[in-house]
Amino acid sequence: MRILLALFLALPLLSATPRPRVLFTTSLGSFTVELAPDAAPKTVENFLGYVRSGHYKGTVFHRVIKDFMVQGGGFTEDLARKDTRSAVDNEADQAKAKGWTHKRGTLAMALPQNNPFGATAQFFINVKDNPSLDFKAKTMKDYGYCVFGKVVAGMDTVDKIRSVKTGLQKGMKDVPVKPVVITEAKELK
Repeated sequence: MRILLALFLALPLLSATPRPRVLFTTSLGSFTVELAPDAAPKTVENFLGYVRSGHYKGTVFHRVIKDFMVQGGGFTEDLARKDTRSAVDNEADQAKAKGWTHKRGTLAMALPQNNPFGATAQFFINVKDNPSLDFKAKTMKDYGYCVFGKVVAGMDTVDKIRSVKTGLQKGMKDVPVKPVVITEAKELK
């Protein structure tokens, strides 16, 4: 009877699916992110679709704000915008309800200015806690940015990226003077 009880209690642990992980290799080193499909399933599937298609290869971290975040995934080295698929639903409300908030090292979807429902391929990594980005209400102003994962290895690489010299290029602020290129993004099995 005790053996059956032990097996019954262990069953959820045995059947738990590991969270997907993605390894990013950049011109400044590598980092690995672990994704949270239980908190933001559509966002994770969207992101993995871009990873699997090779979209991120050759893109850059085009927006780096040392005490805020590093953003990439949408532009090539010459700052040409890459084509994307349709926008994904903003799941910031349900991600927050599951405990995923803008803490240092978390991964979130970037949004076009004044549009909480326009996330496509661009993402950012928080380099400090940024609670002002969390979901607050279902309004255009307060919807927030969807957190859908976290850096689990290589935060030192993210810190290298956050420390690069930036400037104004092609009308964009906070662009690294020397491009920080994503040379590969691959799903780990």
